Amino acid sequence: MKAVRIGVYRDRGTEKETWCRGENVFTRYIEEILSHAGITFDRLNEISQMEQQPPDVLFVTAAGEPAWEAVLRLADQGGEVMIFGGGPDLARRLGAAAGPAFGPGYAEVSGLKTPLLRFLKGVPWHLPSDSSAAEEGCLRAGSPDGKHSGTLITRFSVGAGWVTRWAIDVPTTVVHLQQGKNPVTADGHPAPDGTADLDEGILKADDGFALDWEWDRSDTETGERYFAHPYADLWRETLLRDLFNRVRVRGWTLPFIDRWPGGVSQVAMISLDSDSNLDESAETTLKLLDECGVCATWCMMEPGYHPSVYSCAVGEGHEMALHYNAFDRDGGSWGEKAFAEQLRWLKEAIGCERVVSNKNHYTRFEGWGELFRWCEKYGMESDQTRGPSKKGNIGFLFGTCHPYFPIARGDEENRFYDVLEIGFLTQDLNLDRLADTSVIVPFLQAVEQVRGVSHFLFHPIHLHREEAVRNALRTVVREAENRGFRFWTGQAINGWERSRRKQRITGVDDQRRPVMTGVPPRDSVVMVPLLRDEEPHEEPVEMRFGVPCRKWLSHQVLVERTLPFP
Repeated sequence: MKAVRIGVYRDRGTEKETWCRGENVFTRYIEEILSHAGITFDRLNEISQMEQQPPDVLFVTAAGEPAWEAVLRLADQGGEVMIFGGGPDLARRLGAAAGPAFGPGYAEVSGLKTPLLRFLKGVPWHLPSDSSAAEEGCLRAGSPDGKHSGTLITRFSVGAGWVTRWAIDVPTTVVHLQQGKNPVTADGHPAPDGTADLDEGILKADDGFALDWEWDRSDTETGERYFAHPYADLWRETLLRDLFNRVRVRGWTLPFIDRWPGGVSQVAMISLDSDSNLDESAETTLKLLDECGVCATWCMMEPGYHPSVYSCAVGEGHEMALHYNAFDRDGGSWGEKAFAEQLRWLKEAIGCERVVSNKNHYTRFEGWGELFRWCEKYGMESDQTRGPSKKGNIGFLFGTCHPYFPIARGDEENRFYDVLEIGFLTQDLNLDRLADTSVIVPFLQAVEQVRGVSHFLFHPIHLHREEAVRNALRTVVREAENRGFRFWTGQAINGWERSRRKQRITGVDDQRRPVMTGVPPRDSVVMVPLLRDEEPHEEPVEMRFGVPCRKWLSHQVLVERTLPFP
């Protein structure tokens, strides 16, 4: 059984030219997509690296001549090449003609419960009538029932290998859905039905969302409107399904570290924003969480609670986090100095030097990467700010329910911020001015589909004053646990995601057991996709990314010794 080697090629010269034009190379976000999927890959920055140790599968994030020559040679020699975009010259070399760009639109894909995926820009290629290239998927302009305007995937046979060309730059699409198309510098457009007044003069994360008020929202049975589809996660799934299918067609396998530890399919999270800082509200909330048997992430805003609340919460397994106040109407301000001072206050208040998580009060957010840079500088490993602030934009506003590492813009050379983002879906269900509990099941079902994190936000002050809100939290816990969700804190999610990414899978042995460098995290699972003609026998087999996989627990994998015995 051959375990494939994955390479990601970045032409540094092309990247620098792009940055000099003030543009981005968000295509390199394929690295985050692969890392989050638990797939081991090699970064290739030079043509010589590609030629001396050619990967079996190559993703191209940026290339120019003569890099394209080397890429096509790799395909000719039997490699699988995956590209997003590519100019008219490359199209002609592959026997196609580049069409005009258009967007937004919706792509028809197969194999998903959500067959139409929103994209923001498509660049289709057109084939002559006598072409032997294969085409898959359909692009529709403007709306889900818009004009057929191109093909999503085109596969070209090149010598002994293949080039798969996507008309949608999937990594860039994921970035724009998760982080917006542009920095937040002005109010967003309000919902036409009056349910989300984003133009209230407060800069927030949701001012930069990239979904459509009409096409991307659904209604519950009680009439609550919500963004229904985790499009970014579904684009990841679509891309990875295609990758695993191509590997399987070639008679290879691609082992990967599963998303969650053994026995966990998806995770739920409750976070709490202290806001009014009433001690009685904290006591009510502690009792409620104890009743429900779950731990939460408490986001604390100055002046906070009495010290006894913190010791009690920590003793019961809860996480203490920062609720950075940049909302001037509540006495806060946007800036590094205010962020650092509030973090310093929190550490002194709780008597702990390590604080892992942050969520901004009122989801205040400006620019693109300022908040993430502050988090990096002051040791904050995770953020939870990216979520809805209004009743009418709850749900998958940023297209994702997965923890992810955000990417910088071109002025920072599109580096990855070392901050794990864990967005939330909604807040304070059953509060009179917000949504009711009819959204809970649709949210959980959608998260379950992509095995993500179902993150619900509550305020202790509302839990203290409103029995309806307390009942909403009880319903969240009951419905989530009935569907097999495990409740984790933000700190636990951050620790797990970071630990699983430290491992590399180097192959499979003659027993088809995965071989790794470094000791895998406890309870982690490595999946080895079955070959196309392979029978599962008696081993546990589960479906991932559309292919059946043999499941290996962490104590079953073979760990390579990277150093000799002393």
